[in-house]
Formats: sequence, C-alpha cells, structure tokens
Amino acid sequence: MSKTAGSAGSVDEALHQFEAHRRELCAYAYRMLGSSFEAEDAVQETFTRAWKAFDSFEGRSSVRSWLYKITTNVCLDMLDGPQRRARPMDLSGPSTPDGPMPPPQPDYVWIEPIPNSLAFGADPAEHASAKDSLRLAFVAAVQHLPATQRAILIMREVLRFSANETADMLMMSPASVNSALQRARATMSKVQSAASSVYDESDAEQRRLVDGFVRAFESYDMDALTTLLKQDVALSMPPFDLWVCGPDNVARFMLTTGEGCRGSRMVPLEGANGLPAFGHYKPSETDPAVLVPWSVTVLELDGDRIGGLNFFLDTARLFPLFGLPPELRV
Repeated sequence: MSKTAGSAGSVDEALHQFEAHRRELCAYAYRMLGSSFEAEDAVQETFTRAWKAFDSFEGRSSVRSWLYKITTNVCLDMLDGPQRRARPMDLSGPSTPDGPMPPPQPDYVWIEPIPNSLAFGADPAEHASAKDSLRLAFVAAVQHLPATQRAILIMREVLRFSANETADMLMMSPASVNSALQRARATMSKVQSAASSVYDESDAEQRRLVDGFVRAFESYDMDALTTLLKQDVALSMPPFDLWVCGPDNVARFMLTTGEGCRGSRMVPLEGANGLPAFGHYKPSETDPAVLVPWSVTVLELDGDRIGGLNFFLDTARLFPLFGLPPELRV
C-alpha cells in the first residue's frame, strides 16, 4: 500500500488514524513500563515504526490491532533487562516515622504516576472501565511478571483481546498464550494487594473525603487528618525507599521529618491513575510569600477512608508533565 493511496487513505488520514489511538496506547505502555515518560516515548517510537512500515500494512487486521502489536514490540525492547519498577512498600518493611531519611534512589526504580489526560479518552464509560487497571497497586503488581506474560495479561484481561488476536500480535500460538496467562494470573494472585475503591468524581461521599483531606493537610491538623485514614494506611515518598504505616505513624512523620510541609497548598489536578491528585506546594525556605513544588500527591481511597498517601517528589519532571506552574505566590 502506498503512503499516498490505498484503503488506508492519504498521509494525513494515516497520521489521523494513529493519533486517534494515542491515549489508549499510552495507557497500555504505561501498564507495561510503569513510567509515564517511558510510555510517551514508547508511543512516539510506535508511530515512527508504523509510519516507516505503512507501505507493508495490508489491512488484514485493524489499524488499532496493528499499532498494539508494534507498541508491544517497542515495550518488550525497552524491558530487555532485569530492572522492574516498584513502590517503596514493595522493597522493604515500614520505616520509623521520625528516623533519618535514606538517600534518594534513581527515578528508574519507581512506579511513576500518569496524568488522566494521557491515559483516558473522551468516552466516560471507557474511562471508568480503565481506572482499575491503572491503579498504582495494579501497575506495581504487573511489574512482577516477565515481560511477555505482562503483555499477555494486559491484552487478555484489560484490553479484552482474544487469545487468537494476542497470539498474532506476539507471534505465539493461542495455546502458548493461554498457558502464559494462567501463569501470570497465578503470580498476580500472590503479589496483588486488595483492590482499593475506584474514584468516582460524581460520588458525593468520596468528594467529601478528598475535600476533608485537603482541609486537614492545608491546616496541618493531624487530629483531623488521622480520622480520615485507614488503620493500615501507607505513606510513601519516592524517590526515597521509606514508607510509614498507620494513622499515628503518619501524624508522627508529618510533625517531625515532614514538618517542612506545614503551610502547604494543594492544587487540584484532573487526576492521576484515575485517582484524586494534587500539585503539592510548600513554603519556600527563603521567601515566605512563595510556595515551591514539593510533590505530586496521589490519594488511594478504600471505602470511606484513605488507604494510601503517595507523595511523588520528582517535581522537576512531574510538574511540567501535569501542567503545574513552577511556583505559587501567596
């Protein structure tokens, strides 16, 4: 097929077809790689490869399936190594809340948040169905799988491709795909934590819980904050491999090591990983009228309580990704 003629249409039409699938491909690559930055790179490489190979696309599958096949190959190439991304609670036991801070670890160690705007399309129903598989806990659990099993689990159980479609994309037999899927499910049953609540912006109770967190944190009212937390709440702060567990330890951490966050401002974001998220600014040490970036903060909800407080501190990379300004003035 020519790039200027044929059933797929003109150059502009082909590029338009590619772009129509950008967000779902980015979400797929994110689940595979655990990094929003690597996911964007993977999709860009996918489009480059697709464009170069467009002459040979014969239309025996849909453009969507063809792009997923290319994206899978790109991700498998990027995963050619032993390193897997994780969360702090996957690497060690809980830390002492007022203990010394460990040295930061490189960014490639950690699961990173992804803005909702990169992962979800315009269809609200599609948005809702994708949320569970973009939870931080799910993405971290998937990282325990070998790369090919990871792709098979996501294709079959998240994207709902058939065994035959998955086999075609991975150049395997359907029987091999089904066997690998069973092994992946067995591993996931061992490493995946209990599902937290999916965040629904239209749920008044969930909105009240999130608003209560913002009020308590901005006023630095630890008594109010702890009433909103589950008994096994986990607070983590990548790139530090520490985490604390339980409401009392969270309060103790905030009043000792985290005392510099007193006077913070939480700027609501469109969301991250389908969860409530904020740009977290704290007072500058040099100018009290300036608030400086501290974290992208992502909340995990569990029923009527907060089960996870995730403070992602790589603000130099994450604040531009989420469209946040470099400072606030008060």
